[in-house]
Amino acid sequence: MLINWSSLFTWGNFTKLLDLLIIWFLVYKLLMLLKGTRSMMLFRGIVVILIIRFISWYVGLSTLSWIMDQIINWGVIALVIIFQPEIRQGLEKLGQSYSSTNKDLDHDREEYLIDELNKAVQYMSKRKIGALISLERETSLSEYVETGIRLDADLTSELLINIFIPNTPLHDGAVIIRDNKVVAATAYLPLSNSKLIPKELGTRHRAAVGISEVTDAITIVVSEETGKVMITYKNEMIRDLSEEAFKNYLRKHLISKNDLNQKNSLITFFRGVKNEKK
Repeated sequence: MLINWSSLFTWGNFTKLLDLLIIWFLVYKLLMLLKGTRSMMLFRGIVVILIIRFISWYVGLSTLSWIMDQIINWGVIALVIIFQPEIRQGLEKLGQSYSSTNKDLDHDREEYLIDELNKAVQYMSKRKIGALISLERETSLSEYVETGIRLDADLTSELLINIFIPNTPLHDGAVIIRDNKVVAATAYLPLSNSKLIPKELGTRHRAAVGISEVTDAITIVVSEETGKVMITYKNEMIRDLSEEAFKNYLRKHLISKNDLNQKNSLITFFRGVKNEKK
């Protein structure tokens, strides 16, 4: 059997292939946009509904097919409301110009973030100033940003300290940090209902555990009762952190492993040189 290649390589077939590739690309971009967000679970639910709709149509279940049609028709409006933070974030990303990433610059930004956080936390810890600071990572915190007051200010230790000074307008609630910027203050985080949380811990601690249960944010708490520092991350609670332990924990989770290994190698090298001189 001979294949007529000339009939395959036509402009019509090329446009159909291009159409499919564009659709796959858009689906891929949508999945990357939703990856790591709570909306990913909703997206999976939509896929399940579409599968049920197809099966009911194919098998001939008319009533179930009609119900699925109504859910899909009205679901478009619901999707716009549910995915509003992700849609806005996606449009913002489309409007941004993409530039090559400078690893040295990223490393400096991470070190700056850790230094400023440490200065602010240690200052508040010594003076027993209560604080709740959440660092956004892969999972978007946009829905919690909306509950607070937008700041979009450059991160400094002085700004963090001033926010949490008692009896000031912004001291109550959480500060949310994204890309080295304080995006919001007085934000409300979900409270955990876990019975494993010690009873002596207050609302700030429960909020820190609560956000760690639903996102991958790193959340820092300074107790106004004892001045002790706590970090929550992925449903893990680390209490009574010393200054050195606090900085090491942030470096471990905020600085890439390659940068951290390189830094440790340099420290080992210089220690060896120092021992040789002795």
